[in-house]
Amino acid sequence: MTRSSLDRAVVITGASTGIGRAAVAKAVREGAHVFPSVRKQADADSLTAEFGEAVTPLIFDVADEVAVRAGAAQVAQALGSRKLFGLVNNAGIAVPGPLLHLDTDELRRQFEINFFGVHNVTRAFADLLGADEQRTGKPGRIVMISSVGGQNGAPFVGPYAASKFAMEGYSQSLRRELMLYGIDVIVIGPGAIATPIWDKAEQNDLKRYANTPYAPMVERVADYMLKQGKEGLPASDVGDLIWTCLTHPKPKVRYHILRKPFMDRTLPRLMDQRTVDKIIAKRLGFPQRP
Repeated sequence: MTRSSLDRAVVITGASTGIGRAAVAKAVREGAHVFPSVRKQADADSLTAEFGEAVTPLIFDVADEVAVRAGAAQVAQALGSRKLFGLVNNAGIAVPGPLLHLDTDELRRQFEINFFGVHNVTRAFADLLGADEQRTGKPGRIVMISSVGGQNGAPFVGPYAASKFAMEGYSQSLRRELMLYGIDVIVIGPGAIATPIWDKAEQNDLKRYANTPYAPMVERVADYMLKQGKEGLPASDVGDLIWTCLTHPKPKVRYHILRKPFMDRTLPRLMDQRTVDKIIAKRLGFPQRP
């Protein structure tokens, strides 16, 4: 590690694949030193093999507050008296299924990672970003990876949408509170991105809903989402946008990155929501109700 790289040190959670990995690659190309967080030693080894001394992997699950704080202590030791340049809250999962057929524990697991995990990480690294004003340098920035689902709840991804809606509200409040320290908070809401998450989605066992009235609709949505994902934007596009959020002199408070922004975001926001409901129901084959 060199002094110049540590002056642009970035923590990126969920960095084993997809958006997180792409964000690591972009930051390294820009001369930053990256502390990517992963849950497995094999993923840490893979990052080191690809990026060498430009990365210092952190091994923790964002839902494990003690492990997250240990990771923050590791970064603090490396930084010395410097401030952390950026924190990217990217780690997340998606729990699929009709809400009426999901146990509360499944919703709890979704929030433990996508929401409470974000809080664990944000609190642990806040001092390094500038809440500890004894540190030298400019205050850092926090980039929150939300989703198009953070502003539009689709059927059968209710837990995921709920966790991202929560992240959006959390981020807005946090941004206004952290003005005290000069720490900015910026949200990115991607649409479908071509990442390995779609390969994992194919392995999800949705047969548990085969004996529910939702069975044909769930299968239709799963096929649609797999198709959309595999045709999605490359993860590198989001990685580039993350770096823009960290470095732009006057960033927006929220960015969306969609292949079809008018159809996926603008039009649904302009239309009456009951009309949007009817369009969704028709696409999914819901029975027509009076």
